[in-house]
Amino acid sequence: MRCFAEPCANGGVAVVRVLIADDHALIREGLRKILTMEPGIRVVGEVDNGQAAVDFVRREPVDVVLLDVSMPVMNGVEACRQIKQAKPGVAVVALTIHDQDEYLFEMIRAGVSGYILKDVSPDKLVETIRGVARGESFIPPQLATKIFQEFSRLAERNNPDGLTERELEVLRLVAAGASNREIASTLYISEKTVKNHLSNIFQKIGVTDRTQAALYALKHRLVRL
Repeated sequence: MRCFAEPCANGGVAVVRVLIADDHALIREGLRKILTMEPGIRVVGEVDNGQAAVDFVRREPVDVVLLDVSMPVMNGVEACRQIKQAKPGVAVVALTIHDQDEYLFEMIRAGVSGYILKDVSPDKLVETIRGVARGESFIPPQLATKIFQEFSRLAERNNPDGLTERELEVLRLVAAGASNREIASTLYISEKTVKNHLSNIFQKIGVTDRTQAALYALKHRLVRL
């Protein structure tokens, strides 16, 4: 671990304090050289494993952590999770060679603010650091597409038959035992409209009556017992 305590180079104006966490010394050196040339950014330390990153953040003031995903002792996903638990205000940027979905989604779930590949340009790296320090998020466009695809997949899994929001509302009320009149009153629609929704719902989910529809809603966790 290396900890740096040089004074601010811009006359005391607040700077973005960056911790570099990577198990490859050459990468740490390259990142430090890039960042030390940037006004308003100061590298406050370097560590070579995830546990050391967590310990450093708990002990020293840090604004942004550049965190390698694959590290010894503790991987980047768990390190990110613990950093965010200990210091929610610290922004974590995953810096990795991996563009596989599982790394991206795991880091997002852990609370990462940015996810960039190690072939990123120096300008984009600096831009990302400044952005996450302001509270912004950054995902490369080629990876953002994967996120939207995952959201679509999850939505389809939770609503496999493509019910509309209104149809879901009607189905939940059916599962709760509401009559057509009660559904109409609750949703401020006519009973005829309720019947039309039910007809569409039955057709989409492949059932023929209210009981089967209620069972469908329970099976797909659209309602809670």
